[in-house]
Amino acid sequence: MTKVLELRQATKAFRGVPAIRNIDFDVEAGEVHALVGENGAGKSTLTKVLAGVYQLTSGEMLLDGAPVVVSSPSEAKRQGIAMVFQETNLVPSMTVAQNIYLGEEKMFNRLRRLYIQAQRFLLSLNFHVDPMALVSSLGAAKKQMVEIARAVHHEARLIIFDEPTATLTPEEKFHFFGLVRRLKARGVSIIFITHALEEVLALSDRITILRDGELVITGKTVDFDRERIVQSMVGRTLSHELYDLGKPRLRRPYGERVLSVQNLSMGSIVRNTSFSLYSGQVTGFFGLVGAGRTETMKIVSGVLKRDYFHGGSIEREGRAVQYETPRSAMMDGIVYITEDRKIEGFFETMSIAENIYMGRLARGFNPLSVISMAQAKGLAEAWTAKLGVRAIDANAKIIELSGGNQQKVVIAKAAVQEPRIIIFDEPTRGVDVGAIAEIHRFINEIADRGIAVVVISSYLPEILALSDRILVARQGRVVEELDASVATEERIMYAAVH
Repeated sequence: MTKVLELRQATKAFRGVPAIRNIDFDVEAGEVHALVGENGAGKSTLTKVLAGVYQLTSGEMLLDGAPVVVSSPSEAKRQGIAMVFQETNLVPSMTVAQNIYLGEEKMFNRLRRLYIQAQRFLLSLNFHVDPMALVSSLGAAKKQMVEIARAVHHEARLIIFDEPTATLTPEEKFHFFGLVRRLKARGVSIIFITHALEEVLALSDRITILRDGELVITGKTVDFDRERIVQSMVGRTLSHELYDLGKPRLRRPYGERVLSVQNLSMGSIVRNTSFSLYSGQVTGFFGLVGAGRTETMKIVSGVLKRDYFHGGSIEREGRAVQYETPRSAMMDGIVYITEDRKIEGFFETMSIAENIYMGRLARGFNPLSVISMAQAKGLAEAWTAKLGVRAIDANAKIIELSGGNQQKVVIAKAAVQEPRIIIFDEPTRGVDVGAIAEIHRFINEIADRGIAVVVISSYLPEILALSDRILVARQGRVVEELDASVATEERIMYAAVH
């Protein structure tokens, strides 16, 4: 097969520290090439080099066998290379249709024609997104669909997908896989980054595994299984550490009731839902996209407001509460960790130390006091060691970190607020197997210390592995509560869809 693109001895360094080192990598015409590795292994750096976001420190890139310098994303687009980033890069104030056709505007545009054209195109991809909707009004899953649609629309010869299925439902993933196969049949090359190893094995033709910025192995997918991939990624087997559902585990007993929600409502999204949370227990919260899980917990944590009339009630340790802002909830011991870390989770221009210290300052700040950067650095070093954040030092900008390490910093920023109730919304979205184990370990540790933990997750093995009891939501309501000792994937999914 013909090599469409090739890297030879590719190295990219930041502040003198290589993120990738002497990588040899190629993509053939009409193949799906999976790029796998832990967070910080160099996957995103490598693909951003291909997409023109970064330029190589040393080494060379070849396109159709000829040396080429891709100096910007627009140059990459001209060369036929498109990338769908893990964190969406859409214009929030524009509509879906305007984002898809951004940069192709004519002197005179008829919006009606543009919306009809966009709707036909989205339906051809089996993406059910309103082309007239503002991007700012969309959830994470629909934003991801728009990103994918925009890349396909450009008719690139090489498309790089960075965690494209992280926010999609099983049905949407099925349609996405069909789309990838259709693109492959047309001769389009695909680079596919994902932490879902079952997707790697099902979809790819070849697999390249990176570790600590270096290439470990490249080979045909038929020569791999899950165990071999994981061992190549982390240098050890993690199967018994992650989602080992056959292993008996002591369920934590019910502690003190720390939160009671009755008939909570917010428009048509959250409808008369009721549940309780208990100290020292992990409550799993499962539901399909649109079930109202995130919105329910955002109301509990003061991010969203429930209906003014007939909006239900929330009691915190027996007293009625109504949080107007996230700060008021946080001062009452409730912290929500967002599923969208880039938009809502951190300050990208600040360092790791500054981000974590902002969490401490949120607990209460005296304007007459002096902010101690030494204290901020010490706090950051303690938490980066505790959660295993991989970075040059605490002064590294958070935007320079991989997605999984960014997630750990977001968790640290929340944990320093010393909450009594902590809500994790998709805590391991876009996170590798090694980091998943570390985050799960931390969740279990804080629950053992008596903190009430909520884990919102779309991944059933994660819900079953972590939870002491499970709430299942459907169409804006909690429809079933299960003890984890009797819960199965089939029973949870049945409650979510019937």
